[in-house]
Amino acid sequence: MSARILVAEDDEKQSRLIRIYLEREGNAVQVVADGRAALERARSTGLDLIVLDVMLPLVDGLDVCRILRAEAYEVPILLLTARSTEEDMLLGLDLGADDYLTKPYSPRELTARVRALLRRSRKGGAAGSEVLRVGAVELDTARFEVRVAGRPVALTSKEFSILEALAREPGRVFTRAQIIERAFGFDSDVLERTVDAHVRNLRRKLGDDPARPRHLETVYGRGYRLVDGSAPTRALAGS
Repeated sequence: MSARILVAEDDEKQSRLIRIYLEREGNAVQVVADGRAALERARSTGLDLIVLDVMLPLVDGLDVCRILRAEAYEVPILLLTARSTEEDMLLGLDLGADDYLTKPYSPRELTARVRALLRRSRKGGAAGSEVLRVGAVELDTARFEVRVAGRPVALTSKEFSILEALAREPGRVFTRAQIIERAFGFDSDVLERTVDAHVRNLRRKLGDDPARPRHLETVYGRGYRLVDGSAPTRALAGS
């Protein structure tokens, strides 16, 4: 299925290469060269995904991401960055990016990440109306909504996917590799530290203390689990 993708990249050679590879996948691709144009295009055009370079002129990519998420813009965002430190990665994810690629990267890796993001986004949109409840955590899989003790929590699509995977089998310990498989897709080359970054943000948004977690627990040497003593209840949304 064709997707509408916006590529925001000021390096003309890179943007041309990205466009070629994404169009080979059957996607409709638009290209802009600065952050201001990216914001304008995102607001005025129906999109399925944004590929966003961090180092953009006028408005940098991190600010574009922050502004769009503040406006409740839910389209998946893939960041392209030359910054490879954990702090930079966490900042991008914390601002609402769903995934990131560190330069230099291969076009095949980029298209694989795009496929995984689109597949997960469409699966969420097409899913039946279902609510998962695990302790105080409640996920509406159709509406893409999360509440903790009745408090709404805004998550990115990847954070939601990770939490949904854990919520479907509460108490089970998931390794990082298993989380990647379920939340990112089989064809993803996501690093395990990316999972840790998303979990950090999930904990903060859920109001968890890592030292004394009420919801998301680390099992050292193994992985993560959603803490609860019973299986989640499933009900039709609105029931």
